[in-house]
Amino acid sequence: MKPETKNILYKNTKINYTDIGKGTAVVLLHGFLENLSMWNAFIADFSKKNRVIAIDLLGHGYTECLGYIHTMEDQADMVHQVLRELKIRKAVFMGHSMGGYVALAFADLYPDAVKGLALLNSTSRADSKERKQNRDRAIVAVKQNHTAFVRMSIANLFSEDNRERLSDVIEEVKKEALKTPLQGIVAALEGMKIRIDREVLFHFATYPILLILGKKDGVLNYDDSLEQIEKTRVELVTFPDGHMSHIENETELKTVLLGFLKKI
Repeated sequence: MKPETKNILYKNTKINYTDIGKGTAVVLLHGFLENLSMWNAFIADFSKKNRVIAIDLLGHGYTECLGYIHTMEDQADMVHQVLRELKIRKAVFMGHSMGGYVALAFADLYPDAVKGLALLNSTSRADSKERKQNRDRAIVAVKQNHTAFVRMSIANLFSEDNRERLSDVIEEVKKEALKTPLQGIVAALEGMKIRIDREVLFHFATYPILLILGKKDGVLNYDDSLEQIEKTRVELVTFPDGHMSHIENETELKTVLLGFLKKI
């Protein structure tokens, strides 16, 4: 059963979210070109013992655009406002890819509101010079051909071994991604490009942090990702596949995340 969607107004912008279950609050944040439906396979299990809030980030899903650039701080402030409306003071945050960047920005801005952090196929580091150039190229490409850009971007998120095996699922992911408006895509790319490095949180956070990585992630280099957690207490779980652990490794990931929630 899918939870009913609700919305609030934030700075005259409609924000879409779901809220189900009772217990410790768990906030689910999707990635770039995704929406809260990416968590559909997880919400039923998570909400058995927790209050689960999934949010469409700015310019994604049924949440409207706020401006030409959606910084990670803009996104975090919006998430904070949703939690204020729901009278939630502290929560565990789970973010996939860009959702992880938003979770880190939230943890930076509102440290007292964080009980735990699970980052899926994400990084605490800012974009490299090369990644920034790639974002600029992506902005040009999506403005030229929205459909072609989205379809190609999604295919590249899965490891090559899985593209045939999961071809039907990948088509569904592409369909969801194509709902993302051009302005939402550009605003997210601009925001990710200028995000700041938050590696310091891995060293000094007082709450548990879990980092989930894919060995064959084509977006985030695995070895570079390992560097950022050296000499930290961040728990690492590695899967053998690509950037879409919630699909490529769904069953194992669910077990890992439920285990993480139990410890908090």
